[in-house]
Amino acid sequence: MSDIRRAVRADLPALVALEREFPGDRLTRRSLRHLLTRGHADVWVAAGGDGLLGDAVVLYRRGSCCARLYSLVVAPAARGRGIAQALMRTAEAGAAARGVETLRLEVRCDNRAALALYAKLGYGRIERLPRYYEDGADGLRLQRRLSGSGPRRETGAHAA
Repeated sequence: MSDIRRAVRADLPALVALEREFPGDRLTRRSLRHLLTRGHADVWVAAGGDGLLGDAVVLYRRGSCCARLYSLVVAPAARGRGIAQALMRTAEAGAAARGVETLRLEVRCDNRAALALYAKLGYGRIERLPRYYEDGADGLRLQRRLSGSGPRRETGAHAA
């Protein structure tokens, strides 16, 4: 397995390398450096014998009871080991410790593995996002209440 910990500045090259696993909409080195040093984000990493195996980035807005999972990535060679789930649980615990009640995220409609993970963790679909990604792919906005009885599902014209 891996050790989940907060990222440090020395992790920056490995974080940039992990970002290359996304087909697009990647975080830049400059953005990652900023996220590592600002007070309104948590960057969690899964570290193993081969370096960083994955990361999760959570953004916070001052005065908001909702946080946003901005990025979750696991290196291809490390997939299938429960790393994404461990990163998510750590991200959720970190958000809850900050007093956040709800965690939201966006995911590509065609990312079946991620959709299955988020469903397993109790995330509910709240909105479809047409042409959300830079390549024109549709997205879904999901959320989970970190306190209470599970995901809050919204209905209406935009519910997926």
